[in-house]
Amino acid sequence: MRAHLLLFLAAVALTALPRAARCQQLPPTVPPPPLPQVLDRAPSPLPAVQPQEELEAELRRLTDDLTGQLQKKFGFCMADVKKDLNQTFNFTSDLSFASDCAVQTRGNMAAMLCNKAEVEVYIKSLASTSTRGSSRISKNCNRNSWALGCQPGWACMTLGDESSDETVPSRAVNCRPCCPGFFCPSGLTCMIPCPLGAYCPLGSLNDTTGLCDPYFYQITPGKDTACGTADSWADIVRTNDVFCPPGHYCPTTTQKHNCSSGYYCRKGSTDEKKCFWKNTCKDNAIKEDLTLYGVILIAILSFVFLVVYNCSGLFITIQVKMSSRARKMAAKRANKSAAARERWKLAKELVLLREVEMPESFSTPQQSTTSSNEGQNGAERFGRAYNEVDTDRATKINNDKLTFAGVVSLATEHRPRRPMLEVAFRGLTLSIGKKKLLKCVTGKLSPGRVTAIMGPSGAGKTTFLNAVLGKTSGYKKDGIVLINGIPESMQSYRKIIGFVPQDDIVHGNLTVEENLWFSSCCRFSKGISRSDKVQVLERVIGSLGLQEIRNSLVGTVEKRGISGGQRKRVNVGIEMVMEPSLLILDEPTTGLDSASSQLLLRALRHEALEGVNVCAVVHQPSYTLFNMFDDFVLLARGGLIAYHGPVSEVEMYFAGLGIKVPDRENPPDYFIDILEGIVKTKIRGDLSPKHLPLLWMLHNGYEVPDDFQEDLEEINTIRELYTVRSISSERSFAEQTENTDSVNRDVRQSNKSLERKTPGVFAQYGYYLGRVAKQRLRESAQQAADYLILCIAGICIGTIARVRDDSFGVASYGYTIMAVSLLCQLAALRSFSPEKLQYWRERESGMSSLAYFLARDTIDQFNTAVKPIIFLSTFYFFNNPRSTLRDNYLVLLALIYCVTGIGYTFSIWFELGLAQLCSAIVPVVLVLVGTKPDLPRFIKELCYTKWALEAFIVAGAKEYSGVWLITRCGALLQGGYDINDFNLCITIIMLYGVLFRLLAFFSLLKLKK
Repeated sequence: MRAHLLLFLAAVALTALPRAARCQQLPPTVPPPPLPQVLDRAPSPLPAVQPQEELEAELRRLTDDLTGQLQKKFGFCMADVKKDLNQTFNFTSDLSFASDCAVQTRGNMAAMLCNKAEVEVYIKSLASTSTRGSSRISKNCNRNSWALGCQPGWACMTLGDESSDETVPSRAVNCRPCCPGFFCPSGLTCMIPCPLGAYCPLGSLNDTTGLCDPYFYQITPGKDTACGTADSWADIVRTNDVFCPPGHYCPTTTQKHNCSSGYYCRKGSTDEKKCFWKNTCKDNAIKEDLTLYGVILIAILSFVFLVVYNCSGLFITIQVKMSSRARKMAAKRANKSAAARERWKLAKELVLLREVEMPESFSTPQQSTTSSNEGQNGAERFGRAYNEVDTDRATKINNDKLTFAGVVSLATEHRPRRPMLEVAFRGLTLSIGKKKLLKCVTGKLSPGRVTAIMGPSGAGKTTFLNAVLGKTSGYKKDGIVLINGIPESMQSYRKIIGFVPQDDIVHGNLTVEENLWFSSCCRFSKGISRSDKVQVLERVIGSLGLQEIRNSLVGTVEKRGISGGQRKRVNVGIEMVMEPSLLILDEPTTGLDSASSQLLLRALRHEALEGVNVCAVVHQPSYTLFNMFDDFVLLARGGLIAYHGPVSEVEMYFAGLGIKVPDRENPPDYFIDILEGIVKTKIRGDLSPKHLPLLWMLHNGYEVPDDFQEDLEEINTIRELYTVRSISSERSFAEQTENTDSVNRDVRQSNKSLERKTPGVFAQYGYYLGRVAKQRLRESAQQAADYLILCIAGICIGTIARVRDDSFGVASYGYTIMAVSLLCQLAALRSFSPEKLQYWRERESGMSSLAYFLARDTIDQFNTAVKPIIFLSTFYFFNNPRSTLRDNYLVLLALIYCVTGIGYTFSIWFELGLAQLCSAIVPVVLVLVGTKPDLPRFIKELCYTKWALEAFIVAGAKEYSGVWLITRCGALLQGGYDINDFNLCITIIMLYGVLFRLLAFFSLLKLKK
């Protein structure tokens, strides 16, 4: 199959030699050199020499014809036919071998060259056999005719005037050994020039083996026979003896020189290649010893890794301190500005109260100092007013002993109040299948109040919160939820709703301040200035007591950070810094001590004073903590409300039912014990605890559902009592509904004011970019480990699986694809797998998924660009392939980009363990599929590994020319590759990377908890 490429030999024979040498004749006075081997059998007289002009015209015609055929049939292995042929048969630098042959053949060299038909016979013989020893049968060499020139390394002249290229001419005269610089195939009796990079001297008979050295063929014994030159040129697997040996270079096909010191000569070289350092190449060096370069580069990279590993924390600490200092300066400037505005306002009021005349031109204190005399008098009066205001303010500050955060809070106390949001729900029922999780829940959550939701385990507290927030996917929901009296979806207002999950979902590799600042930047209103954001950040840090740990890392499982209680407060602060109108917390005090819980509740009450609607699920609060709440919702098992009202009235309500809280008992715990049946107590009318939700419905005049009718009959005797009580002592449901429809003007506002325009995708992309960059710097140890493993992989593959000339490194590059794919896919899993919970939280709050994905991918491009250098620093220098460093880098760059996208997809689809397993198995399977020859082509082309291997092979094949041309074409033909498809391979691999990234992104959008 590879031998089909030898078709171009006919063109070579006709085009390679200069016109002056194609039919060179000796002057008549110079006698021909004696050839003792053929004198006795040489015919006489010699045929006439063809005129030079006619020969040139005939050769030109054949050249044009064969060049077109070569370009058409063998374009897949020759990017530029003329360039490749010049690199193979451009003998213009030294024509001595042709001149010598013309002398030896007495000017009839052209008559001994093979024509097109003979070349086709040679090609067919190579295509049909796998060994070099098979005979090539032509009409001159068969059972009936076997001329002396039929043996290997011999050639004969044509008989008569046969000039047709379509038939094999008769050759039986002037048979002689093949000229040096040519090879004569066995059974053809004609000569073909050896390509550049070959060494074709006249052979000599080895008396011991009977073979012609340096070739491996035998000739017929006899006094009229002798060894000729080479008998074959094919790929390196079939014939190795025509290649210029390694450690030598052959400027022509008849000359061989030792490689000098400071230079290296690969197999098939036509000249010496200078080594970068002379000491790396000794005499007859086969290739440059780049091991020292690799060691130096590894040392440099190791030093860089150590610096980054040991100093990345220092760099980040300096950056954090500078950022913190800048934010404090911004907060102080904002504080001064707010204080100046307040002083101006109070001074103006004092002036007006004292009925002091103000200058008409007076607008600010600064302007008044440059005004007229009246203005100066006014400035003096304002100065006195300023002093008075400052004195009062200083007294307040000293009395309250405010900290810096307190000053910031003081500066922001006159900022516009945030929009209020009231949530009312009527007959809210949530079920899955036949099981009801909530039943007929009716009530409201009011702005400016802190509501506690309590109940036994399994009562549906978290389910209630999810139902209120509209997170009811997969459930059947009945009833309505009203937002400021209008039935709308809560998801429409998620940008002004803060939800604190039960688990502390924060970024462990960021500091406390960085976590809060990022949430503030991405979730605040678009027009909020940086100084206002800093003020809010300082207020939240101060109210949550996080000043001392603001620059401390939160910490992860592997690396210890702040305490659990502090982490819980950071979890709450992430929602507080975006100034929500509705703040819902799921067990915020769980795991906190009493002091921390009270600190947190004070912060939540401060938020309620700002008009925030705060609702929290709590477990076993202390009596002091319980009294810090405004409202109380008590849920019984089955999702039923047993009480929903002010905390101050809960004991009075249950006392009306005959349930009195004993001394030293915490009321909420006592009520929960009653609902669970742990505590036995008497209820009015001898009712049981299961009737408490029904009594609450009767107490408020709510509609009783059908499945409570049986219980209703049991309390029928006292139903009138509860109904009358609810009408006489409490507002009826109708009155509550009427009041809900006429909410205070602060709450009854257009719901359009509740819409918040947060920063766009590009702005959030910038915030995400900064956050991910910090995270990557803090993961420098993992990055260094990734690079170190890549270096080791390059050393192993570069030393064990070397790139071989006969296969162009198929095995070595296959291992490279396998190792790089596996290592880079495993590293890419860290981009999304560890942060799924954080992403879910941020997505639910309305932050951009596109910005999140693009930022992480952008930062990962640093690794995509650096990792090929890391791998090639060892693989290339220990292996030293013929392909250029640039081509190898481009292939690895595209490969890593592709497999990183696959790693993204695995990390989003699967849990970390399964994703790691897939990342280890998939590259191995795809390499085997992409290199298996008997699989359908379209299946292999679906594998990125096929395109990566083809790019590696093509990059190396471009560097094999001259005598390697047939080997190159044979290797490409065997793999089904095209030398012109290097850019196509890179493009397809990159497109695979884009495709997998799109798949990963859409999977990220559809990802659910």
